[in-house]
Amino acid sequence: MSRVINFGAGPSALPESVLEEAAKGLLNFNGTGIGIAEISHRSKEFTAFMAEVEGLIRSQLDVPETHSILLTQGGGSAQFSAVVLNLLARHRLLYPDLPDEERPLDYVVTGSFSKKAVDEARRLGGGRVNVVVDSRASSEDGNSFDSIPAHDAYAFSGPDPALIYYCENETINGVQYSNDASSPASFPFHLLPKNTLVPLVGDYSSSFMSRPIPRLADHAVIFAGAQKNIGPAGLTILIVRKDCLVDVDAAAKLGAASVPLTMAYKTLADNSSLYNTPAVLPLYISGLVLRRSQELGGVNYYEEVNKRKADKVYSAVKEGEAKGVFRLKVKEGSGSLMSVVFDVVGEGAEAKFVSGAEAAGMKGIKGHRSVGGIRVSLYNAITEEQTDVLVAYMKDFFAQ
Repeated sequence: MSRVINFGAGPSALPESVLEEAAKGLLNFNGTGIGIAEISHRSKEFTAFMAEVEGLIRSQLDVPETHSILLTQGGGSAQFSAVVLNLLARHRLLYPDLPDEERPLDYVVTGSFSKKAVDEARRLGGGRVNVVVDSRASSEDGNSFDSIPAHDAYAFSGPDPALIYYCENETINGVQYSNDASSPASFPFHLLPKNTLVPLVGDYSSSFMSRPIPRLADHAVIFAGAQKNIGPAGLTILIVRKDCLVDVDAAAKLGAASVPLTMAYKTLADNSSLYNTPAVLPLYISGLVLRRSQELGGVNYYEEVNKRKADKVYSAVKEGEAKGVFRLKVKEGSGSLMSVVFDVVGEGAEAKFVSGAEAAGMKGIKGHRSVGGIRVSLYNAITEEQTDVLVAYMKDFFAQ
């Protein structure tokens, strides 16, 4: 069977050239005579490869030496817990005598994943959860995540929160922060506390390596599951400012919650991400993707290509909307470059659209079960030519 075009939300498409190279590595990694899924994670060949992966991330995103790059497991969902535990431990060391209710955890809620993150913070306790803004409040029905909030809607807790969390791209809901600082849909960095090392946490799981990260050096933690733009599920990439690599056991003696060692950022950093066995095969494939990315021009290259791809799909949606066939689910200016979400109008129309796409060799476009509709994921491995195939199908559909 020939390969289809995979518009799936994740695990998502990978470049075919990478898959072909990875297949060779499954049998013989770097001339060792041992397959990558069999080799010791402490072998000199694999540790050298890990160092290369870290270097590729650092160079392409311009990560400063003030930040460590860590490679771990558990996906973004595990980081919903880890960022709370590690940054509350940091806050405890900085302010040992504060009661828990005076340790604010600021959360910007713009979609399903930031809602999961704030729910986990409430479940773990140890601080006072403050919802800085919930974008549902400005939606037409009061219940939809359909836009990035206006800057004047944000209400940060004060000068010394334990953390400030946001999700840069909400892949289920199709909203994303703009990289243009003058846009009302940009993240309001100017409203953050001044004259301090801000504990800013960015969830970049569904947009990592798709374009530059604005003000990366101002972040305390950036995390990303690999399974969107980088590689297979199983690897999580962390960029952690070094003042957040704290002694969690010392914090626990002062009353902070105990942090499992495999979730403690200092443990990962002190052991070069090798405290326990890493996700060897996903890490290998991710390294091959990052090598290819560097050859193509890195995040600046992908930013241009991804914008062209998204513009084509949004244009087709708007054209179909004018004909009463499609309905965009996100407000103008807040749409994601990675996840284009829309409805197909009419009884049975959505099923017809999905089945027609599959018959034409395109899969993975059905929306998330929680919101329905259509979701087109335009991650890095989706080419402009593949996007053109989808756009042609969309136009044929609403021309019927």
